[in-house]
Order: sequence, then C-alpha cells, then structure tokens
Amino acid sequence: MMGKNGLLGDKLVHVVAYGFIGLFALACLYPLVLTLSVSFSSEQAIARNGYSIVPLSPTLDTYKYIFVNSGMKILKSYGVTIFVTAVGTIGALLITSLIAFSLSIKKLKYRNVLAFICNFTIIFSAGLIPWYMVSVNYYGLKDSILALILPSIFNVWSMFLMRTYFGSISTSLYEAAEMDGANYFRIYMTIALPLSKTALLTVGLMYALQYWNDWWHALIFIQDQDLYPLQYYLYNILSNVNAISSGRIPSGASGNITLPAETVKMAITVITIGPIIFLYPYIQKYFVHGIMAGAVKE
Repeated sequence: MMGKNGLLGDKLVHVVAYGFIGLFALACLYPLVLTLSVSFSSEQAIARNGYSIVPLSPTLDTYKYIFVNSGMKILKSYGVTIFVTAVGTIGALLITSLIAFSLSIKKLKYRNVLAFICNFTIIFSAGLIPWYMVSVNYYGLKDSILALILPSIFNVWSMFLMRTYFGSISTSLYEAAEMDGANYFRIYMTIALPLSKTALLTVGLMYALQYWNDWWHALIFIQDQDLYPLQYYLYNILSNVNAISSGRIPSGASGNITLPAETVKMAITVITIGPIIFLYPYIQKYFVHGIMAGAVKE
C-alpha cells in the first residue's frame, strides 16, 4: 500500500507541476498572441473596444503603411542589423573568451589586478559626454558602422561568466597539453573552446540580443540613413506616426491609408522580435546550462 501511495503521490506532483508549467507557458504566450492580433486589427476597432486576442476588423493598413512607404529601407536596415549582430557577436565572443581564458589561468601574472580593472569599469564611468567625445574625436565613430559594433563588443559580466566556466575545466588537461609542448593559445583553441560550447552559446546569445535590440548607439552616432539599424529605423517610423496622429505634422505621406497609431507599435514589435523568436528555441537549453554553470564557485 505504501508503494502504491508513493506512486500516486509522485503522479499527483507531476500533474500539478506540469499543470503549473503549462499555465505559466500560456501566460507567457498570451502577450505575443495579443501583440500579433492587435497588429492586424483596425485602429478604430482598437480605439472602441480595446485590445483583443482575436483581430478586430482585420486589416493590413498598419503593415501597408510600414512596408509600402518604407519597404526597401526596412530591408536595408535589416541588412545593417544582421551584419552588426553577426560581426559584433563573433568579435565580442573572441575578445570576451580570450580575456576570460587568460584570467582563468591562476599562474597568470597580475591576474587579480586585471580582474580588478575589469570590475572597476562596472562601478565607475567617465560619463556620457567624455565617452562621446573620445568615441568621435579619437576613434572616428561618427557615421561609421563600427559605432554600432565597438561600444558593445566587451561585457564584463559575460567575461566573468565565461571565466567561471573555463575555471571549471580540469587543470590536468592544461598540464598534459603543456607537457606535450602546447602554448596557452593552442590550449585555448584546442581544449578550452571545444569544452566550453555551452558557455559560448550562452554568452553569444546575450551578445546577439544586445546587438539586435540596440538603437541607442545609432541615435548617438548615426545620421546617415543608410546605416540605420532595424530598431532605430522602426523607432523613427513610430515617432513619425505619433507626430502625424497628434497633428504636429501633415499626414500627406500616408495617402488614403487609415493611419495607425496604436497598432503600429504592435506591428513594429512583431517585425523586430520575429527572427529572435524563431532562433531562441534552438539554443535556449544551452542558455540555461550556461547560466547554471555561472553559479559554480571556483
């Protein structure tokens, strides 16, 4: 009887756990479905009835306004964002992993000093104006594609996460490689990186999301519209729609299309997060493993 009661108890726990997880998943999915529904609804219906999980008076006016008037520019901004995300993520992973691997080697001279310098940059900052002046006057980042890559190419928290992961690798592997005549760069390439795929995917995902969602650096450095990333270009569209809807500027650019104001926010969200939503399920398990690895103490 005790065995049967134990099995029934385990089944009950599983049912409750899976039920809770299912409800939580639905709660997370609901905003996405609502966003998609509102993006296909008419502005008048949304104003009268509010948001609905089912499109109200379905229309493509919002997407027509975005793509008919700015289709090629959106595609170009997509290209800029994809390039910045790809190059920035690869460069950031290379720099971050090299520094993290170096600091994971306990025999490294001035290891603690270098770690302190990295920590110092988290706590103290020179401020926006000095940072801008150095970036523009000394590094020439004004209206440059590098302005969208270099400012975010190193994150100290990600570096320490990777250092923890590198530190969990058995030192006997490094010692055996040293005995075979391998230098530390060869150890990094042939041992550390292959054993740290989880950490690389985790940190890479964080860097990719950071680059994909970045619009602030474009606001600060970029005036050439050909260099606008997707996020900043859609931000400008939203600003123009709000300005037209409020009557601050004429609405002639919208033609005969009923100009959306609320639904355009949802359409822009759908356009922006679409690629990330499709990418994330494939690497989310590595993300969870990598975060858990960061909790391991040296």
